[in-house]
Amino acid sequence: MAKTTPAHVSKAEFEKLFQAVKNWGRWGSEDEKGTLNYIQPEHIRQAAGLVRSGLSVSMAVPINKVAGPDNPRPATHYMVRTFDIHSDLGEPQFSTDYLASEFHGDCHTHIDALCHIAYQGKLYNGKPASAVTSLGPTLQDITAYAHGLVGRGVLLDVPRLRGVKWLEPGEAVGTAELEAAEKSQGIRLREGDIFVFRTGHHRRRLELGPWNNGYNGEGKAGLQVETILWMHERKVAAFFPDGDGETVPSNVEGVPHPIHALQIGAMGMACADSLQFEDLVKVCEEEKRWEFLVVAAPLRLPGGTGSLFNPIAIF
Repeated sequence: MAKTTPAHVSKAEFEKLFQAVKNWGRWGSEDEKGTLNYIQPEHIRQAAGLVRSGLSVSMAVPINKVAGPDNPRPATHYMVRTFDIHSDLGEPQFSTDYLASEFHGDCHTHIDALCHIAYQGKLYNGKPASAVTSLGPTLQDITAYAHGLVGRGVLLDVPRLRGVKWLEPGEAVGTAELEAAEKSQGIRLREGDIFVFRTGHHRRRLELGPWNNGYNGEGKAGLQVETILWMHERKVAAFFPDGDGETVPSNVEGVPHPIHALQIGAMGMACADSLQFEDLVKVCEEEKRWEFLVVAAPLRLPGGTGSLFNPIAIF
Protein backbone atom coordinates (compact mmCIF):
# COMPACT_ATOMS: atom_id res chain seq x y z
CA MET A 1 0.00 0.00 0.00
CA ALA A 2 1.28 3.47 -0.89
CA LYS A 3 2.48 5.82 1.82
CA THR A 4 -0.44 7.77 3.27
CA THR A 5 0.62 11.37 3.73
CA PRO A 6 -2.02 13.55 5.40
CA ALA A 7 -3.47 16.50 3.53
CA HIS A 8 -2.77 20.03 4.74
CA VAL A 9 -5.27 21.43 7.25
CA SER A 10 -5.49 25.20 7.68
CA LYS A 11 -5.70 26.91 11.05
CA ALA A 12 -9.28 27.97 10.28
CA GLU A 13 -10.27 24.40 9.42
CA PHE A 14 -8.70 23.16 12.64
CA GLU A 15 -10.56 25.76 14.72
CA LYS A 16 -13.83 24.65 13.14
CA LEU A 17 -13.03 21.04 14.00
CA PHE A 18 -12.13 21.97 17.59
CA GLN A 19 -15.49 23.66 18.05
CA ALA A 20 -17.33 20.70 16.49
CA VAL A 21 -16.00 18.16 19.01
CA LYS A 22 -15.95 20.29 22.17
CA ASN A 23 -17.52 18.60 25.18
CA TRP A 24 -17.23 21.65 27.41
CA GLY A 25 -20.21 21.73 29.77
CA ARG A 26 -21.57 18.40 28.53
CA TRP A 27 -21.25 16.80 31.97
CA GLY A 28 -21.33 20.01 34.00
CA SER A 29 -19.01 22.97 34.36
CA GLU A 30 -16.89 21.30 37.06
CA ASP A 31 -16.55 17.91 35.39
CA GLU A 32 -13.03 16.40 35.43
CA LYS A 33 -13.73 12.93 34.04
CA GLY A 34 -14.51 13.97 30.48
CA THR A 35 -15.23 11.09 28.12
CA LEU A 36 -14.87 8.55 30.94
CA ASN A 37 -18.45 9.61 31.70
CA TYR A 38 -19.43 7.45 28.71
CA ILE A 39 -18.44 4.33 30.67
CA GLN A 40 -21.47 3.41 32.74
CA PRO A 41 -21.83 0.41 35.08
CA GLU A 42 -23.62 -1.57 32.37
CA HIS A 43 -20.65 -1.08 30.04
CA ILE A 44 -18.30 -2.52 32.65
CA ARG A 45 -20.61 -5.47 33.30
CA GLN A 46 -20.78 -6.21 29.57
CA ALA A 47 -17.00 -5.88 29.24
CA ALA A 48 -16.51 -8.33 32.10
CA GLY A 49 -18.50 -10.85 30.06
CA LEU A 50 -15.68 -10.86 27.49
CA VAL A 51 -13.46 -12.75 29.92
CA ARG A 52 -13.64 -16.36 28.71
CA SER A 53 -10.18 -17.91 28.44
CA GLY A 54 -8.74 -16.05 31.45
CA LEU A 55 -5.62 -14.88 29.58
CA SER A 56 -4.21 -11.49 30.63
CA VAL A 57 -1.76 -9.41 28.59
CA SER A 58 0.19 -6.27 29.50
CA MET A 59 0.04 -3.38 27.04
CA ALA A 60 2.92 -1.47 28.65
CA VAL A 61 6.51 -1.11 27.48
CA PRO A 62 9.16 -1.98 30.08
CA ILE A 63 10.17 1.16 31.99
CA ASN A 64 13.10 2.47 29.97
CA LYS A 65 16.27 3.32 31.87
CA VAL A 66 18.49 3.82 28.80
CA ALA A 67 18.94 7.23 27.15
CA GLY A 68 18.33 7.39 23.42
CA PRO A 69 17.03 9.60 20.61
CA ASP A 70 13.44 9.04 21.75
CA ASN A 71 14.26 8.85 25.46
CA PRO A 72 16.30 11.92 26.43
CA ARG A 73 15.26 11.69 30.08
CA PRO A 74 15.35 7.98 30.99
CA ALA A 75 13.97 6.64 34.24
CA THR A 76 16.39 6.41 37.16
CA HIS A 77 16.36 3.16 39.10
CA TYR A 78 18.77 1.94 41.73
CA MET A 79 18.95 -0.41 44.70
CA VAL A 80 18.59 1.02 48.21
CA ARG A 81 18.98 -2.14 50.32
CA THR A 82 20.24 -5.53 49.21
CA PHE A 83 21.07 -8.88 50.74
CA ASP A 84 24.81 -8.57 50.21
CA ILE A 85 24.91 -6.12 53.14
CA HIS A 86 23.46 -7.95 56.12
CA SER A 87 21.23 -6.02 58.50
CA ASP A 88 21.66 -6.52 62.24
CA LEU A 89 17.94 -6.03 62.76
CA GLY A 90 17.31 -9.73 62.35
CA GLU A 91 14.98 -11.71 60.11
CA PRO A 92 13.51 -11.25 57.64
CA GLN A 93 16.03 -9.30 55.58
CA PHE A 94 14.76 -6.83 52.96
CA SER A 95 15.76 -5.62 49.52
CA THR A 96 14.42 -2.22 48.39
CA ASP A 97 14.91 0.08 45.44
CA TYR A 98 14.16 3.58 44.17
CA LEU A 99 12.53 4.75 40.93
CA ALA A 100 12.31 8.28 39.56
CA SER A 101 10.76 9.06 36.18
CA GLU A 102 8.87 11.70 34.32
CA PHE A 103 5.43 10.50 33.25
CA HIS A 104 5.35 11.82 29.71
CA GLY A 105 7.55 10.99 26.75
CA ASP A 106 7.84 8.39 24.01
CA CYS A 107 9.42 5.61 26.07
CA HIS A 108 7.17 5.64 29.13
CA THR A 109 3.74 3.99 28.97
CA HIS A 110 1.57 6.59 30.65
CA ILE A 111 -1.82 8.22 30.78
CA ASP A 112 -2.37 11.97 30.54
CA ALA A 113 -4.41 13.96 33.02
CA LEU A 114 -6.73 16.54 31.49
CA CYS A 115 -4.56 19.32 32.94
CA HIS A 116 -1.71 18.12 30.67
CA ILE A 117 -2.97 20.05 27.62
CA ALA A 118 -3.93 23.70 27.20
CA TYR A 119 -4.99 25.18 23.88
CA GLN A 120 -5.16 28.93 23.44
CA GLY A 121 -4.96 29.44 27.18
CA LYS A 122 -7.76 27.03 28.07
CA LEU A 123 -7.89 23.55 29.55
CA TYR A 124 -10.78 21.14 29.00
CA ASN A 125 -14.15 22.61 29.98
CA GLY A 126 -12.84 26.13 29.42
CA LYS A 127 -10.82 26.25 32.62
CA PRO A 128 -7.88 28.68 32.56
CA ALA A 129 -4.40 27.34 31.89
CA SER A 130 -3.27 29.49 34.82
CA ALA A 131 -4.72 26.75 37.06
CA VAL A 132 -1.47 24.86 36.38
CA THR A 133 1.63 26.53 37.86
CA SER A 134 5.06 25.52 39.12
CA LEU A 135 3.28 24.44 42.29
CA GLY A 136 1.19 22.01 40.29
CA PRO A 137 -2.37 21.93 38.96
CA THR A 138 -5.31 22.96 41.11
CA LEU A 139 -7.80 20.98 39.04
CA GLN A 140 -8.09 18.17 36.47
CA ASP A 141 -5.10 16.26 37.86
CA ILE A 142 -4.65 12.51 37.50
CA THR A 143 -6.62 11.75 40.67
CA ALA A 144 -9.76 12.29 38.57
CA TYR A 145 -8.97 8.77 37.27
CA ALA A 146 -8.21 7.33 40.73
CA HIS A 147 -10.82 4.59 40.42
CA GLY A 148 -9.27 3.31 37.23
CA LEU A 149 -10.25 2.80 33.62
CA VAL A 150 -12.25 -0.39 33.20
CA GLY A 151 -14.20 -1.24 30.07
CA ARG A 152 -14.34 -2.88 26.68
CA GLY A 153 -11.15 -2.52 24.71
CA VAL A 154 -11.23 -2.71 20.91
CA LEU A 155 -7.98 -3.13 18.99
CA LEU A 156 -7.86 -1.70 15.48
CA ASP A 157 -4.68 -3.09 13.92
CA VAL A 158 -3.81 -0.98 10.88
CA PRO A 159 -0.55 -2.83 9.97
CA ARG A 160 -2.59 -6.06 9.89
CA LEU A 161 -5.07 -4.42 7.52
CA ARG A 162 -2.29 -3.19 5.24
CA GLY A 163 -0.30 -6.41 5.40
CA VAL A 164 2.83 -4.71 6.77
CA LYS A 165 4.82 -4.96 9.98
CA TRP A 166 4.40 -1.29 10.85
CA LEU A 167 3.47 2.10 9.46
CA GLU A 168 6.39 4.29 8.48
CA PRO A 169 7.12 7.64 10.16
CA GLY A 170 4.89 10.41 8.85
CA GLU A 171 2.13 8.09 7.64
CA ALA A 172 -1.44 8.93 8.59
CA VAL A 173 -4.56 6.85 9.19
CA GLY A 174 -7.94 8.24 8.22
CA THR A 175 -11.52 7.38 9.09
CA ALA A 176 -12.07 5.16 6.05
CA GLU A 177 -9.10 3.01 7.02
CA LEU A 178 -10.26 2.69 10.63
CA GLU A 179 -13.65 1.52 9.39
CA ALA A 180 -11.93 -0.90 7.00
CA ALA A 181 -10.01 -2.32 9.97
CA GLU A 182 -13.30 -2.77 11.84
CA LYS A 183 -14.77 -4.65 8.90
CA SER A 184 -11.67 -6.81 8.45
CA GLN A 185 -11.65 -7.78 12.12
CA GLY A 186 -15.43 -8.13 12.48
CA ILE A 187 -15.58 -5.58 15.27
CA ARG A 188 -17.06 -2.12 15.86
CA LEU A 189 -16.20 0.64 18.33
CA ARG A 190 -19.22 1.55 20.42
CA GLU A 191 -20.14 4.14 23.02
CA GLY A 192 -18.02 3.80 26.15
CA ASP A 193 -15.26 1.75 24.48
CA ILE A 194 -11.51 2.06 24.90
CA PHE A 195 -9.97 2.51 21.44
CA VAL A 196 -6.71 0.56 21.21
CA PHE A 197 -4.89 1.89 18.13
CA ARG A 198 -1.93 0.04 16.60
CA THR A 199 0.52 1.51 14.09
CA GLY A 200 3.31 -0.94 14.87
CA HIS A 201 5.41 1.80 16.47
CA HIS A 202 6.88 -0.45 19.15
CA ARG A 203 7.58 -3.33 16.76
CA ARG A 204 9.53 -0.95 14.52
CA ARG A 205 11.57 0.15 17.53
CA LEU A 206 12.26 -3.44 18.54
CA GLU A 207 13.45 -4.44 15.08
CA LEU A 208 15.19 -1.28 13.86
CA GLY A 209 16.15 0.36 17.13
CA PRO A 210 15.16 3.73 18.60
CA TRP A 211 14.81 6.74 16.35
CA ASN A 212 14.25 10.47 16.73
CA ASN A 213 10.50 10.61 16.17
CA GLY A 214 10.19 14.34 16.81
CA TYR A 215 10.01 17.34 14.52
CA ASN A 216 13.77 17.45 14.06
CA GLY A 217 13.91 13.73 13.24
CA GLU A 218 12.12 11.06 11.21
CA GLY A 219 8.70 11.61 12.76
CA LYS A 220 6.04 9.01 13.51
CA ALA A 221 2.80 7.56 12.23
CA GLY A 222 -0.55 8.58 13.66
CA LEU A 223 -4.09 9.72 12.98
CA GLN A 224 -5.43 12.21 10.50
CA VAL A 225 -7.26 14.97 12.37
CA GLU A 226 -10.61 14.22 10.72
CA THR A 227 -10.77 10.94 12.67
CA ILE A 228 -11.62 13.03 15.73
CA LEU A 229 -15.12 13.60 14.36
CA TRP A 230 -15.52 9.83 14.04
CA MET A 231 -14.40 9.24 17.63
CA HIS A 232 -16.67 12.02 18.85
CA GLU A 233 -19.67 10.54 17.04
CA ARG A 234 -18.90 7.04 18.33
CA LYS A 235 -18.55 8.41 21.91
CA VAL A 236 -15.23 6.71 22.49
CA ALA A 237 -14.29 6.83 26.19
CA ALA A 238 -10.49 6.47 26.01
CA PHE A 239 -7.65 6.29 23.50
CA PHE A 240 -4.73 3.87 23.90
CA PRO A 241 -2.20 4.13 21.01
CA ASP A 242 1.22 2.52 20.61
CA GLY A 243 2.74 5.91 19.73
CA ASP A 244 0.88 8.98 20.89
CA GLY A 245 -1.68 9.18 18.11
CA GLU A 246 0.04 12.10 16.39
CA THR A 247 1.34 12.08 12.84
CA VAL A 248 4.72 13.81 12.92
CA PRO A 249 5.30 16.14 11.21
CA SER A 250 1.89 17.69 11.78
CA ASN A 251 -0.23 18.58 8.78
CA VAL A 252 -2.11 21.30 10.69
CA GLU A 253 -1.03 24.88 10.23
CA GLY A 254 0.48 26.24 13.44
CA VAL A 255 -0.53 23.24 15.61
CA PRO A 256 2.29 20.73 16.14
CA HIS A 257 0.17 18.33 18.25
CA PRO A 258 -3.40 18.57 16.89
CA ILE A 259 -4.59 15.16 18.12
CA HIS A 260 -3.73 15.98 21.74
CA ALA A 261 -5.37 19.38 21.46
CA LEU A 262 -8.58 17.91 20.06
CA GLN A 263 -8.83 14.82 22.23
CA ILE A 264 -7.79 16.26 25.58
CA GLY A 265 -8.37 20.00 25.24
CA ALA A 266 -11.66 19.90 23.32
CA MET A 267 -13.20 16.50 24.11
CA GLY A 268 -11.81 15.80 27.58
CA MET A 269 -10.79 12.36 26.39
CA ALA A 270 -8.80 9.98 28.58
CA CYS A 271 -5.64 9.48 26.53
CA ALA A 272 -2.63 7.25 27.04
CA ASP A 273 0.68 7.25 25.17
CA SER A 274 3.46 4.84 24.24
CA LEU A 275 1.83 1.47 24.74
CA GLN A 276 2.91 -1.76 23.04
CA PHE A 277 0.66 -4.37 21.47
CA GLU A 278 3.10 -7.00 20.25
CA ASP A 279 1.98 -9.42 22.98
CA LEU A 280 -1.65 -8.42 22.52
CA VAL A 281 -1.84 -9.06 18.76
CA LYS A 282 -0.64 -12.63 19.21
CA VAL A 283 -3.44 -13.38 21.64
CA CYS A 284 -6.02 -11.60 19.46
CA GLU A 285 -5.01 -13.74 16.48
CA GLU A 286 -5.10 -16.92 18.56
CA GLU A 287 -8.49 -16.05 20.04
CA LYS A 288 -9.81 -14.68 16.74
CA ARG A 289 -11.26 -11.67 18.50
CA TRP A 290 -10.17 -8.09 18.93
CA GLU A 291 -12.33 -7.13 21.92
CA PHE A 292 -11.40 -7.70 25.55
CA LEU A 293 -11.76 -6.36 29.06
CA VAL A 294 -9.31 -3.54 29.86
CA VAL A 295 -8.24 -2.80 33.43
CA ALA A 296 -5.90 0.17 33.88
CA ALA A 297 -5.01 1.95 37.12
CA PRO A 298 -3.05 5.24 37.19
CA LEU A 299 -1.17 6.19 40.34
CA ARG A 300 -3.27 8.16 42.81
CA LEU A 301 -0.98 11.19 42.78
CA PRO A 302 -2.47 14.55 43.82
CA GLY A 303 -1.19 17.20 41.45
CA GLY A 304 -0.05 14.73 38.80
CA THR A 305 -0.27 15.80 35.14
CA GLY A 306 -0.17 12.11 34.23
CA SER A 307 0.92 8.74 35.50
CA LEU A 308 2.96 5.72 34.55
CA PHE A 309 0.61 2.74 34.38
CA ASN A 310 0.33 -0.85 33.21
CA PRO A 311 -2.90 -1.38 31.22
CA ILE A 312 -4.01 -5.02 31.08
CA ALA A 313 -6.12 -6.73 28.42
CA ILE A 314 -8.07 -9.75 29.75
CA PHE A 315 -9.60 -12.37 27.44
